[in-house]
Amino acid sequence: MLDKWIDSVCQELGLDPADVDRKLILDLARDVAHGVARPAAPLTTYLLGLAVGRGASGEATAGRIVALTEGWTAPEDGRAPGRSSGEAG
Repeated sequence: MLDKWIDSVCQELGLDPADVDRKLILDLARDVAHGVARPAAPLTTYLLGLAVGRGASGEATAGRIVALTEGWTAPEDGRAPGRSSGEAG
């Protein structure tokens, strides 16, 4: 059923189903859902898609995101980790 859904969406959007790395996307979503928060999973996979659409490697970009999730703890002040108080976040 999932393959049929992916094929249907790809056809609707004019995309090649061969370009969809289902395992990579689902693994990324799982890692983000467990390492950050469930709502972060679909948002992160969307961001991966934006990056790939702009020419980034899907596998390399997903690897960078997974590395970011490892040991992730949300800062109490809501800023991204590693940013100083003077940087926009």
